Amino acid sequence: MSSDSLDQSWLATCPKGLEQLLAQELQDLGAESTKETVAAVHFNGTRELAYRACLWSRLANRILMPLHQFMLNETDQLYQECLDIPWEEHFSSEQTIAIDFIGTSRLIDNTMYGSQRVKDAIVDRIRREEGERPNVDTKNPDIRIQVRQHKGQVTVSLDISGESLHRRGYRTGQGSAPIKENLAAALLLRAGWPEMMKNGAALLDPMCGSATLIIEGAMMAADIAPGLLRERYGFSDWKQHDQELWQKVFDEAEQRKVDGLEALELDFRGYDANPRVLEFATLNIEKAGLDEHIRLAHKPVDQFGKATADYGLLITNPPYGERLGDVDGLIPIYQKLGAVLQKNFQGWKAGIFTGNVELGRETDLTPTKQYKLFNGTIPCKLLIFEDMTSRSAKIEERLNTPAPAQVLTEGAKMVLNRLIKNQRRLNKWLNKTDTSCYRLYDADIPEYAVAIDIYEDAVHVQEYAPPGTIDDRVARERFAEVKQAVKEFASEVDGQIHYKERRRQKGDSQYQRFNEGASPSMVVYEGKAQFEANLSDYLDTGLFLDHRPVRRMVAELAKGKSLLNLFCYTAAVSVQAALGGAKRTLSIDMSNTYLDWAQRNFDLNQLSAKNHHLLRADCLKWLETDGEKYDVIFLDPPTFSNSKKMDSVLDIQRDHGDLIRNAMAKLADDGVLIFSNNFRKFKMDELTLRQFDCENITPQTLDMDFERNPRIHNVWKITRRSSFG
Repeated sequence: MSSDSLDQSWLATCPKGLEQLLAQELQDLGAESTKETVAAVHFNGTRELAYRACLWSRLANRILMPLHQFMLNETDQLYQECLDIPWEEHFSSEQTIAIDFIGTSRLIDNTMYGSQRVKDAIVDRIRREEGERPNVDTKNPDIRIQVRQHKGQVTVSLDISGESLHRRGYRTGQGSAPIKENLAAALLLRAGWPEMMKNGAALLDPMCGSATLIIEGAMMAADIAPGLLRERYGFSDWKQHDQELWQKVFDEAEQRKVDGLEALELDFRGYDANPRVLEFATLNIEKAGLDEHIRLAHKPVDQFGKATADYGLLITNPPYGERLGDVDGLIPIYQKLGAVLQKNFQGWKAGIFTGNVELGRETDLTPTKQYKLFNGTIPCKLLIFEDMTSRSAKIEERLNTPAPAQVLTEGAKMVLNRLIKNQRRLNKWLNKTDTSCYRLYDADIPEYAVAIDIYEDAVHVQEYAPPGTIDDRVARERFAEVKQAVKEFASEVDGQIHYKERRRQKGDSQYQRFNEGASPSMVVYEGKAQFEANLSDYLDTGLFLDHRPVRRMVAELAKGKSLLNLFCYTAAVSVQAALGGAKRTLSIDMSNTYLDWAQRNFDLNQLSAKNHHLLRADCLKWLETDGEKYDVIFLDPPTFSNSKKMDSVLDIQRDHGDLIRNAMAKLADDGVLIFSNNFRKFKMDELTLRQFDCENITPQTLDMDFERNPRIHNVWKITRRSSFG
């Protein structure tokens, strides 16, 4: 790169989940051809742009300049490819180096070995060119080099950022479990702070800890570059570093800081119950040069009083039980925070960042938006609240507000009244349950044959196929009345209502997409588990709500044991079992669509593929093979399948006996098989009843939202008899 007018390819790395935000930030800085990948963004631009990215990026971890890329076909190739790179153009033998080697492969499965071979190549190259070798300094090197291997491809880059860019240089002390500075910036961006601050909004953190959120928000408002306090960058000792160009970029940022602080008139406040933590926060604020603009006070979460302004953003990162304390002990904190928001912060926006969405529900507020992010490796959500009316008050208001007679038909009124009645019946149970999804209505009124499910703040309406005796015109009119009722009931989530006709599918048709546009996926929770749900594209959503208790049961049975999940669908049972402590799981299905979905569910929950495997296979055929035994088997076949991918047609009433016997052959001697199906007229085979201990446990597998429909499924617990009788 001999001239700054010459474009160069760069790579900006970031925490997982920030890729879209980072791409937009880089574009705002002048980047071209941005391309997002996992935890990184590729972009093109000049050296000046790279300097600006190092100085101004609030989201990136590192800015890398790729030097060489190749496919690794043999182990010795790594040394030779790195030897051929003209390292002498970038640094001399008098400088120190460090190598960060990331990723493993079949050929190089040890990062220390990979780092050593790269170091050998660099040292040999510099010694050959200059007669001397550079030394290695892993802590404070002059030059940092990153080597990343992924799927056989190796990328060798010069790290021009040096120390991770999230280290701004202002944090001298910290409270318990702090969030990194770039994550704090991401939360503010997702919460809409840049637009709010332009309109004079205040910023408040009631559990500010080390004050990272408040400092980052004030730096945005004052137009302060996040890298101004850093003493050095990775490019500082780079041979091709243009000091004059860098000084220009730096001086410009310094002037913008002066101008921004002079114009800054917003109200920034932080509170915390721990006075020791506030001492750290004070030092951090002073180091950031914001002590004249940010006010701190020692106050518990329920005592910080009324809002200081009519309009503002309250954003905070409360503890959520992953690193600190017991979850049950944290419930009062969220309840108090919710009460304060309801009482004193009408007209404000609030953002709560938590790794436990169930705790977020304790605020008794309904989030208008939810963003999935990661705090390190912990999956978290930023819950955005724009209406500080309690969830219970909203429900009561909605339930007590009669529908206008001139709008709803009599049939729609009847359906609406049933929805209201069901919601009231479920409310107490919902406040205690650990799920964000439940069934509200299931053909309660026979003439209106639909199933209505709630997924977070969305509504999923499935129409049952009408009997042949019902005129099509009548069926359409009734469904139109259902739509009227649902829209009235779910007025606060209007636009998030998904309608679908549910008919029996044959073969591969159950895997076909209903919509060909962008996939409207969402993440829902069930206890500790997170699942991807899709309310629009397919016949089913990816999560069988009626199996919620079954998943809990299997997870308990499989704790410390092995699980075989046959006809696994999206592997929700396996995910719950893995989170519950299952030693290993194997999930089998014929559908690539469902297995890809299952993999995303495992990824959502940070579950390693080392112990939890997915296999594409015909379950009927696979069961005929010899293999290892499993402690717990979950068998949930379709009622009927004539998929082209299967060697035979499956009819569950006709074939279940053979299927169970084949599955039992895979079961450990003291193991348990849980057999489930949704054929409403199912009757267990007499031979199976005689051969095994078979217990119908269906009543134990129905949560309150399915009690009115006990035939939604039937579940059997099957174990071996001591002798055949």
